[in-house]
Amino acid sequence: MGSTVELKIVDNLRPVLERENLGPARDLIHELFMEHVMAQAPGYAHLMEWTGRFVDGKWKNVPIMPTPGAVGKLIERVAKMEGIHVMGVDIGGATTDVFSVFDSSGEPVFNRTVSANLGMSYSISNVLASAGMDSVMRWVPFHVDEADFRNRIRNKMIRPTTIPQELEELIIEQAIAREALRLALVQHKELATGLKGVAQERTIGDAFEQSQTGATLVNMMDLNLLIGSGGVLSHAPRRSQTAMMLIDSFLPEGVTMLAVDSIFMMPHLGVLSEVHPQAAVEVFNNDCLIKLGPCIAPSGSFKKVDHLAVVKLNMPDGKTVEEKIIPGEMKLIPLGVGEKTTAVITPVKGLDVGNGPGEVWEGTLEGGIVGIVLDGRGRHPFNLPEDDAKRVQMLQTWSQTLNCYPERFLTMGGGE
Repeated sequence: MGSTVELKIVDNLRPVLERENLGPARDLIHELFMEHVMAQAPGYAHLMEWTGRFVDGKWKNVPIMPTPGAVGKLIERVAKMEGIHVMGVDIGGATTDVFSVFDSSGEPVFNRTVSANLGMSYSISNVLASAGMDSVMRWVPFHVDEADFRNRIRNKMIRPTTIPQELEELIIEQAIAREALRLALVQHKELATGLKGVAQERTIGDAFEQSQTGATLVNMMDLNLLIGSGGVLSHAPRRSQTAMMLIDSFLPEGVTMLAVDSIFMMPHLGVLSEVHPQAAVEVFNNDCLIKLGPCIAPSGSFKKVDHLAVVKLNMPDGKTVEEKIIPGEMKLIPLGVGEKTTAVITPVKGLDVGNGPGEVWEGTLEGGIVGIVLDGRGRHPFNLPEDDAKRVQMLQTWSQTLNCYPERFLTMGGGE
């Protein structure tokens, strides 16, 4: 068969039961795709002549990367260099890509998923079909006719390059974005899993807490940095809208820094990271990434309590700020970009903010363009009121707290 097919041999996918080695096979599949599919694109060979660098005085070609691959390279590089758990999402017109770096057996593992047919223009009707009308409309802070709602979504599908002209249209698109992001995260969790059939060493202390083999690696409590990218996130008129969309769709737990790719530079920096890793990360942190601020969200089940946690902050001006996280409420504490504060977060019994149920969290928080968001709406489960009037009232209250939309628009009833 040597004259008929080309045989490629890579390292064993699972050399031992406790370890998976997918990298060489994944890289070869990518190489074959670029060589036999992308290379047939008009002008590709000419473009390849432009991409490269000098190595020891000689010009060496540098491979062209698809956008998801380049973004993934950068996120993986940032997680490695800063020693943190990172999740990124890039929502486009047709697909939504989710990237994550979490530990598995003590080693950082990178995962990338592409959710086809979950997008904001070409695939927007599929988001509505997959999530359901009720799931999307629950995020709209005013009453809207269902038929009118469907027509707006279909118009966006057949005119994918249009952008919202009115605030009402913007809010509806951002409601769709929340569900597209939520569904993409669900798919990512299902695929980003640990190995099955691996023996685990257990002590008496963790026998009842250790996760089963093959469980998802995505642990929102361990997440340090959540990055949003794509038009609906990067170009939202107010950064607080971006923060709210990320919080509502991903439901981060504990203490999580929220950020956004302001100018969609991540794919380019991902390619640069293959040549100059340090330069790519520095440009990413200084010129590309906009930090929105940390979100503090206690996680766990609770019944009737007057507060979920107490947050005590030593602010840069020397003042001490103490706030309670109230069930069902959100609060915003101003802390600007580059400013830092030492924080002590004391959850009530049974709730977790990062160090275990009921355990105090102490550390340094860095501010952002939005500030510190205190989210007391609960996790596992997170539910909005079933009563339509109460739901609208709560959405309007949360939006006003974070200054997402003009207060006059919300108090007038939005699209009514």
